[in-house]
Amino acid sequence: MNAIFTPQTPNIYMDTNGSAKVSDKVAAAMLPYLMDAFGNPSSGHWASGKAKTCIAAARQSVADLIGAKPEEIVFTSGGTESNNFALKGIWNMAGRTGNHFITSAVEHESIMRPLRFLKTRGAQVTVLPVDRYGRVDPEAVRAAITGQTVLISIMQANNETGTVQPIRDIATVAAEAGVNMHTDGAQSVGKIRVDVRDLGVDMLSLASHKFGGPNGIGALYIRKGLRPAPLLHGAGHEGGRRAGTESALLAAGIGAAAELARRKNPDRVRMLRDYFWEQLTAAFGTRVVLNGHPVRRVPNTLSISFPGQIGADLLAKMPHVAATTGSACHAGCVTMSSVLIAMGVSLEVGMGTIRFSLSDDNTMEEIDRVVAALKAALGPRP
Repeated sequence: MNAIFTPQTPNIYMDTNGSAKVSDKVAAAMLPYLMDAFGNPSSGHWASGKAKTCIAAARQSVADLIGAKPEEIVFTSGGTESNNFALKGIWNMAGRTGNHFITSAVEHESIMRPLRFLKTRGAQVTVLPVDRYGRVDPEAVRAAITGQTVLISIMQANNETGTVQPIRDIATVAAEAGVNMHTDGAQSVGKIRVDVRDLGVDMLSLASHKFGGPNGIGALYIRKGLRPAPLLHGAGHEGGRRAGTESALLAAGIGAAAELARRKNPDRVRMLRDYFWEQLTAAFGTRVVLNGHPVRRVPNTLSISFPGQIGADLLAKMPHVAATTGSACHAGCVTMSSVLIAMGVSLEVGMGTIRFSLSDDNTMEEIDRVVAALKAALGPRP
């Protein structure tokens, strides 16, 4: 083990895009619904009232976070279910007039895999390329629309690079063609200002654990008047749109996290990220490469590559740093992520990718320690 990290070294968490830390305030908001207010919110007796009130308040908080109305928020188990609901709900919707979907080459697997499934059911799918920064050209979306297009689904912010897509422009193209627009907002909600009215989207997915709430709950914003078919069938929960007994415990968590996110100033985490990049370039010069758009990205995300290195090997030399790589290594064979491939990143560069995703809890001192550890891992300049 190198001198930078010893068994007594405090851990450093830089994987907020994977799952954000639940704050003490969020945990405190959840606790009563674990201990006391345990009634089924759909029941009509005294034990259900607190749970029902909690869920209504949480729905309002999430709606306020994204500029929606509370009745347009459907709670789900997370971003994956929300994305599946959006895609399969449109496919199964009564009165559907086409079979064509448009998406991009940098989407999360919770978009790509459902679309591959729908192709086995007869759907046609156009996967649009991206530029070297990972952004979709709205005019490419316009050119891809056909008379059979029923949904355009483009993520708002990429989970690996943080690159933010021109969703408002793409949604304008969709509206002009009379096509529904969905965006995966799992990595944008709580990190940048998100307003569904301003964006012009018809559906937006979000995940609680990406902005400081608990795992196991998310939401799908569905514009009033749009009725995608339910993904889950059963009793008439969530206005008949998603069957399953609601969890007041998880609702309390996402509601509290949404309130905190709405008041959060992104400038501090942006400052930390920029400081991190400045220290990296000062230490490594051209030995380090930035992935994604240098400006149009969420403020907490820093995806970098060390050409000629393997990201997993570098992280293995820094066991106290929680971060992720942009490649996988199995039996000596390195494969890059589909996002980096779509951006045209070479294997030499991409295999040395590490994604650091920060939070307000990180400090400059932690960043300095990580840079020092990277120096030790990489060795002296050639």
